[in-house]
Amino acid sequence: MTKSDDTFHIHPPERSRQPFQAVAMPVERASTIVFDDLEAFEKRAERVYDGFSYGLYGTPTSRLLEDHIAQLEGASRAIVVPSGMAALTLATMAVCRSGDRILMPETLYGPARDMILRLLGPLGIPAQSYDPRLDAGIAELLDERTRLVWVESPGSATFEVQDVPAIVAAAHKVGALVAADNTWASHLLFKPLAHGVDISMQALSKHAGGHGDLLMGSLAVRDEGLFRRLKDTARFLGYGVSPEDCALCERGLMTMPVRMRHAAATAAEILAWLSRRPEIVRILHPAMPGHPGHAVWERDFSGAAGVFSVVLRPELAPCRTRSCGGCACSGSARAGAAFIR
Repeated sequence: MTKSDDTFHIHPPERSRQPFQAVAMPVERASTIVFDDLEAFEKRAERVYDGFSYGLYGTPTSRLLEDHIAQLEGASRAIVVPSGMAALTLATMAVCRSGDRILMPETLYGPARDMILRLLGPLGIPAQSYDPRLDAGIAELLDERTRLVWVESPGSATFEVQDVPAIVAAAHKVGALVAADNTWASHLLFKPLAHGVDISMQALSKHAGGHGDLLMGSLAVRDEGLFRRLKDTARFLGYGVSPEDCALCERGLMTMPVRMRHAAATAAEILAWLSRRPEIVRILHPAMPGHPGHAVWERDFSGAAGVFSVVLRPELAPCRTRSCGGCACSGSARAGAAFIR
C-alpha cells in the first residue's frame, strides 16, 4: 500500500544519529511517545522509572540532566521538577501521610513554611518549628510520629549553620527521614547525602541556572524505593519540565564551578569593605571567623557561596512606614537586615 503525501508529512525518513556527537545536550521534545507494538503500550507503566512512557514523565533530555545531577550529588537517582518550591513540596508530600509529623527550622525558606503549615496542616500533617541551633538537642523534639526533619544550612537570611550529621543521627534513631534544602551551598560546597541526609534538594534556578532565566528544582537520593515514591508523587502532581529548560540548566552546570568561585571571591572583597563601614552592626556569613557555627562550616563545607546578609544600625535602617515624619522607627529592633546578592 503506497503512503500518501499526508502520511509522509508526519513520518519523515529515518536517519542514523550516530555520526553526530555534539558537546551540548540535545533537546528532544515530546508529549506522545511511540510504542513498537500493543504489548509495549500496555506495559508502559513499567517504563516510568527508567524508560519513557509519556513526555510529562521524562524525555531523554530531562533524564540526562537528572543523571548528571545524581552524579554531582553522589546519589543513585535524581529527579527535576519545575521549581525549588516544587521540589520542597514534592519531597514533603512523598514522605508524609496524615498523622505524620514534620520538624522544620525556624529559618526554613518562607514559602516552604507556608506550604507545610497551610497546605499540609489541614490535611492532618502537623509541623513544629525548631531553633536551627539545636543540633543534637533536636532529639528532645522527636517522637515516633515524626516522619520528616527539614534542615537548611545555612538558614535563609540569618545564616545559622546546622550540625547536619548530629541532626541526622538523632532523626534516624526514631525512624525519621532528613531532607536538606542545600540551595545556598549546592553540591559543589556541601554534599548532604555524604553526611547521612536522605533527600538533597536544590533550587536549580539559582547557582545551576546562573543567569536569572530558569526555574527548576531537583531532589537527589540514594535509596531506590524513596526515588520511586518521589517519582510517583511527581506524576500524581503533574510535575514536568521542558527539555529547553533542561538544556539551559545543563549548560549552566558546565560553567557553575567558575561562576561560584568568582562569586565567592567577589563576596570576600565586599565583606572586607563592609567590615569597615560604621553603619554595619554585623555581617552574617558562615565563612566569617566570628560567625556562630563557623567551626561546623569549616568542618563540613568545602567553600562559601556569595550570598550573605548584613545587619544595619537601627538608626540608619530605612523607615518601613514612610509616614513617621522623621522616622519613628529609629532605635527600633525592627530595623531588620539588608541583603546583598
